[in-house]
Amino acid sequence: MALPTNARERAASFRMALPDDVIFSHVTAAQLWGLPLPRGLENQVELDVMRDTSRGRIVRHGCLGHRGRERRASTIVHGIPVTSLGDTWVDLGEVVSRGLGRDDLVVAGDVVATRTSRVPPGSSTADAVRPLADALAARVRPRNKALLTASLALVRPGVRSPMESRSRLVFVDAGFPEPEVNGHVFAADGGWLAECDLLWRARRVIGEYQGAVHSGIRARSRDSHRNGLLTDEGWLVLEIFAEDHTDRHRKSLMLNRFARALDLDPATLCIAG
Repeated sequence: MALPTNARERAASFRMALPDDVIFSHVTAAQLWGLPLPRGLENQVELDVMRDTSRGRIVRHGCLGHRGRERRASTIVHGIPVTSLGDTWVDLGEVVSRGLGRDDLVVAGDVVATRTSRVPPGSSTADAVRPLADALAARVRPRNKALLTASLALVRPGVRSPMESRSRLVFVDAGFPEPEVNGHVFAADGGWLAECDLLWRARRVIGEYQGAVHSGIRARSRDSHRNGLLTDEGWLVLEIFAEDHTDRHRKSLMLNRFARALDLDPATLCIAG
């Protein structure tokens, strides 16, 4: 019989030996929900398990026991009982010591808000992130509440990828006006042109994160055609790459490039040289 190789298989196997009142939480729940996590947590082998405060904590090799199920909503994912999306996100505030930070909470929060938001287009961000806000407000003393609250203020629905979230945060942290997320752009005649990763509509500037899915010749051809149409309509399209996040010099050049495009004074921004 093959050994379990991922969180879903491990949780399904362990569940057979756990009491019926136990659910999976924290990092394990995030893995089962498919939330983006830092690499160290994405590969976490130990299973986070939870039961009511009135019951004894699970102490077993391969498990990290928690209590407090009665304060969390739960559901079934892949046939496995887990904490709800909102509660899972709040519980990630308890694993900061395992290598999770503010940007990671925002990235995961963007995914949760995108999945759970049921508000019509044009609604306020506060309405869109209410499932997360309600889950946080329901806790009496959540661990790292200040960090969770700060992260929640930066969560936006409609994000398509973790690197879109991280790119947006780079600009917000540098003091740029916050861009629209995946805003739709139309031609002068009203025809739809494109959905853009980061959009400063008033200045007609677009930021596009170019990940691996854009690397093939066909993808580059489509991007070139699309960008040409946008340029013809008076938009400036600037590309963002992973190295613009990881290389300090490239990050500075990229931010200065966007500052010029947006007619911002770099001296008023937090752009490291």
